[in-house]
Amino acid sequence: MITRHYDHLENYLQPNKVLVLYGPRRVGKTTLLQNFLSRTSLKYRLETGDDLSTRQTLSSESIPTLRQYASGFDLIAIDEAQKIPQVGQGLKILVDHVPNLKIVVTGSASLDLSNKLGEPLTGRQFIYTLYPVSQLELSSQTNPHDLKTSLESYLRWGSYPEVLSLDPPDQKDLYLKTLVHNYLFKDILELERIKGVKLLTDLLKLIAFQVGSEVSLTELGSTLGLDKKTVYRYLYLLEKSFIIFELRGLSRNLRSEITKKSKFYFLDNGVRNAIISNFNPLDTRNDTGQLWENFLVSERKKTQEYARISANNYFWRTWSGQEIDWVEEYGGQFHGYEFKFAPPKKSTIPSLWTPTYPDSTYHIIHSKNYHEFLTPISHLAHSNNL
Repeated sequence: MITRHYDHLENYLQPNKVLVLYGPRRVGKTTLLQNFLSRTSLKYRLETGDDLSTRQTLSSESIPTLRQYASGFDLIAIDEAQKIPQVGQGLKILVDHVPNLKIVVTGSASLDLSNKLGEPLTGRQFIYTLYPVSQLELSSQTNPHDLKTSLESYLRWGSYPEVLSLDPPDQKDLYLKTLVHNYLFKDILELERIKGVKLLTDLLKLIAFQVGSEVSLTELGSTLGLDKKTVYRYLYLLEKSFIIFELRGLSRNLRSEITKKSKFYFLDNGVRNAIISNFNPLDTRNDTGQLWENFLVSERKKTQEYARISANNYFWRTWSGQEIDWVEEYGGQFHGYEFKFAPPKKSTIPSLWTPTYPDSTYHIIHSKNYHEFLTPISHLAHSNNL
């Protein structure tokens, strides 16, 4: 059993605050919550947003009703909280009117759940995201050599918890195809008026083949028969449902820097490969560079979340073709990272990078040194290590 970053929820709970645990479906939020409750000494009440009576009680906005509901409990735990109408207002009443009460809620659709929790719980909540299993989590349980030995598996099948437990490969293939077919779009289809799964799948296929490249919304719309605004809305929904995420271009000093287009990455390599139905070995495919870049970007995003690294993320490219795959801004500096699967024999910093951003750093991340990049305190953040 893999130990997850938030397994010790007791370290994050505070009296009269709501701990909100977001994340994609099937990443283990319910399991994590149940494991915590099985060992806590707190007297708790566990509810689910699927339950009608729970929805009615938490949507009642009645102070006496909600006080009575929480009476005698130290902790209220609610799984799938996004299914409860006006849940934010109900939680606000509990926080404000039941002394010392601790609350934890989980939700898979951040779009819906955040809308319901946002304003009522301003200043009353702590938000965390649980992702598919990260290299950071695995590194605390597996040595770097064994992690690197399994690198191809992570590039092909990603790191959803159940995928990591399955063997042989055809079982991983089947699970990911089932995940995409049965769960991937469930939140969007429940919450929004979308024409159908095929349109979303076709859009994601186009994104999958353009990982690492700037994406034109106009071109996507032309291919799919949609207007630019509709494409943007669908991409927004896919991002809020933890399927993809957007990376924008950096521009601070040069008119020649490209900023109008964005790149899109998948939160999990396995989902990306399931979308295009390609789980083939690396030595038989022509998209290893894309898999490598998507893997590093998604894993670094997890590292930032779990290590609480507050950074602005970009890519950098000029009209003359100079580019850097991943740029982090923190501590008053820009840190540029170029991703190469094979260690390069020779490396050169783009000529405009240092003159444009004098205090910046530059690093090449490859299959021999990536482990340091995905740890919370990397020596790469403090030196120009090519």
